[in-house]
Amino acid sequence: MQGTVDDFSYGAVTPVAAYIMACLGAALGLRCVVRSVYNAQSWKPGWLALGAASIGCGIWTMHFIAMIGFRVKESRIHYDVGLTVLSLVVAISVVGIGVFAVGYRGVSTATLCAAGSVTGLGVAAMHYLGMAAIRMNGYIQYDISVVALSIVIAIVAATAALWAAVSIRGFLTSLGASLVMGVAVSGMHYTGMAAVGVHLHGTKGGGELTGESPLSILLPMLIGPVIFLLLAGVVVMFDPMLVLGEVERNQPVAVAPAPVARSRGRLRQADRPDAPLPHPDDTPGSLFEPPVRPAAARRVQEW
Repeated sequence: MQGTVDDFSYGAVTPVAAYIMACLGAALGLRCVVRSVYNAQSWKPGWLALGAASIGCGIWTMHFIAMIGFRVKESRIHYDVGLTVLSLVVAISVVGIGVFAVGYRGVSTATLCAAGSVTGLGVAAMHYLGMAAIRMNGYIQYDISVVALSIVIAIVAATAALWAAVSIRGFLTSLGASLVMGVAVSGMHYTGMAAVGVHLHGTKGGGELTGESPLSILLPMLIGPVIFLLLAGVVVMFDPMLVLGEVERNQPVAVAPAPVARSRGRLRQADRPDAPLPHPDDTPGSLFEPPVRPAAARRVQEW
């Protein structure tokens, strides 16, 4: 017999909370990738790894918060812990492949398409691996056409996110990109859930399934990724270059030639053809590098 599926057993609470976590992971990840790409003194592997872990944890957390609201009225459900943890590993790993590819090779069309496809397929794999972790008195059937649509959405969302990570520099524009990415990830999830149908083994299956409830399994498992996202948020918030949008400080900037000027018979440094260009204050350090004072940042002195 067919089971009655309800994806919103807690109303709007789970979709809204899931969307917020997807946006948080995307926002932190995008800022970390921007930090690695546009600052020469950054430890690129560290920032890219933090960005990949943030986006992966955000996507995984979004999925399982949304799954708290998933119910089959005729049967109890619970989750296989091993597959659930494996889905988190898959999410972080495949996002890492895309992030590192774009971080090191740039946003050429070939790189972006390949990295976006791999990342999108990985996100879809995480989703359906998480669905495979469900245990109930029956089995899940899928509408293949809707599944294909969800995979396309995942690939498009991943490609757009990777493009935004290295193309959008401002804080507010990155924030807007993360909100859009949250919509795309949530849309992929609920599109995939629309493909779900449940076939029950019997009319009395609800009492035959033993084990822990979904809440008792998912809530403890969600604590770790949520804490990680909060810690990543602390790292970002205490990095002035990310908060103030100063990741472009070390990029080459066209500077007008300094006018020739003399004062009391002394030649100023600005008159020397080999004088270093003025530069803003020293770049502050962060978690992955010590404070740096580029050679071009030395103050103009008289001699």
